[in-house]
Amino acid sequence: MKIVLKTLFAIALLLGGTISSAWAADVMLYVTRHGKTMFNTVERAQGWSDTPLTPAGVAVAEQLGRGLQPLTFIAAWSSDAGRARETAQLVMKTWKNPPLLQEKKGLREVCFGLYEGDLNKNMITAAAHQAGYSSDAALMEAYSAGKIDIAGIIDAIKRAEASGSPALEGMKSTVQAESAQQVAKRMVESMTDIARQAQQQGGGNVLVVSHGLAISSLLQALGDKGSNQQLKNASVSLLRYTDSGRFVIESVNDMRYVERGL
Repeated sequence: MKIVLKTLFAIALLLGGTISSAWAADVMLYVTRHGKTMFNTVERAQGWSDTPLTPAGVAVAEQLGRGLQPLTFIAAWSSDAGRARETAQLVMKTWKNPPLLQEKKGLREVCFGLYEGDLNKNMITAAAHQAGYSSDAALMEAYSAGKIDIAGIIDAIKRAEASGSPALEGMKSTVQAESAQQVAKRMVESMTDIARQAQQQGGGNVLVVSHGLAISSLLQALGDKGSNQQLKNASVSLLRYTDSGRFVIESVNDMRYVERGL
């Protein structure tokens, strides 16, 4: 074993590097959903539209920050939505050496088009009918049971938006509602870019603040086979990006860090 290590060390020196730069270290991505907002509280669709955090949303973001405080982070990212930016700032507020917060448009929530700001019930009911279910409750029950996945729901919302909303009579589709493929593509590309930048820094922990459906789309695209679940505000889904350029899902919807910060 010692001979092998000496040989590898010699190779690294010949290549003009060191043992630490001969292999890229793993990157640990702490992907969290933003704190609770005004639209979350009043059950309105909030994709590319934005509302500020409520007092409860501020509190849970601060709790998450205290729970993550023992760790060292080399980078921090959020979507360009105010609720994600505010959450990230609150999380890092008490850290001794917080990294510079950077923003990435690709981390945004799903765009709901015509349904932005409408009641969740109106949007999900219309999506349920598109997907062959009788009501919003039936659709969400099917989701929890694994009979329809997050991609199916997002695509049903897009189809419903394209046909117009009965709750907004006379208003035409904005043609901006996103498909599941569009969301998954931009999320995977954004996370890969973030992970590679961190890897070039030598690896380490990275905070990423995004949104519920966007994170769920990312997890599904990366092969999450777990039970379907709605991500909680300030929950952490931990991803490991290996030196072979592969994402490994370590945990999903984890509230332990928030609990540690109570």
